[in-house]
Amino acid sequence: MVRDGYFYGLALIAVAVVLWLLLGSWGWAVVPLLLAVFFLWFFRDPERPIPQDSGLIVSPADGKVTEVARIATPEGDRIRISIFLSVFDVHVNRSPVAGTIRDVRYTKGKYLNAMNPACSEVNERNLAMVDAADGYPIAFTQIAGLLARRIVFNKRPGDRLARGERVGLIKFGSRTDLVIPSEAEVLVKVGDRVRGGASVLARMSAPARTSEYAAAVAETRP
Repeated sequence: MVRDGYFYGLALIAVAVVLWLLLGSWGWAVVPLLLAVFFLWFFRDPERPIPQDSGLIVSPADGKVTEVARIATPEGDRIRISIFLSVFDVHVNRSPVAGTIRDVRYTKGKYLNAMNPACSEVNERNLAMVDAADGYPIAFTQIAGLLARRIVFNKRPGDRLARGERVGLIKFGSRTDLVIPSEAEVLVKVGDRVRGGASVLARMSAPARTSEYAAAVAETRP
């Protein structure tokens, strides 16, 4: 369990006990006790079997795939996979690939419903760009939703990541966008349910196609 669950859960249990002591009835304590159970459940952090085959890109989050689209970026064409996390999903985020964090950019913003396509541009969000160990770039963005009010990201530029490694979480309903190379073979479709770290979203089936990028990254490293 994420430690935030203990903070919320224990605090609400304490409120329930105080209400019982002051009012002499457990009836007043039911609501905080139910909320405590909810928070302890919400912040669950189950272990996941991480696929180990070369070239796989796993899901950064639990939830429902709401978009698979080709997009234009300053670096060229890419594929974006969007995942909606309802309040009932596990909200721990994981690294889609093994690699090194190149950059992290946090942006303050609004709290539109995470199902709204505009949320990726205007909501509070945190972008992490990663150079995969297999030699290609990916990026994933944690996006706050209507209920989410805090994004947590525990890594910094230069940190090395293992595929499926825990990197942070988004509290309550939210969305996660994954941007991958256009030549990747996408293995999911809109409507699919995925699990962070365990579900394979795409495969880089031809490592040779990324060799030029890998060489360019190597030249920029000290």
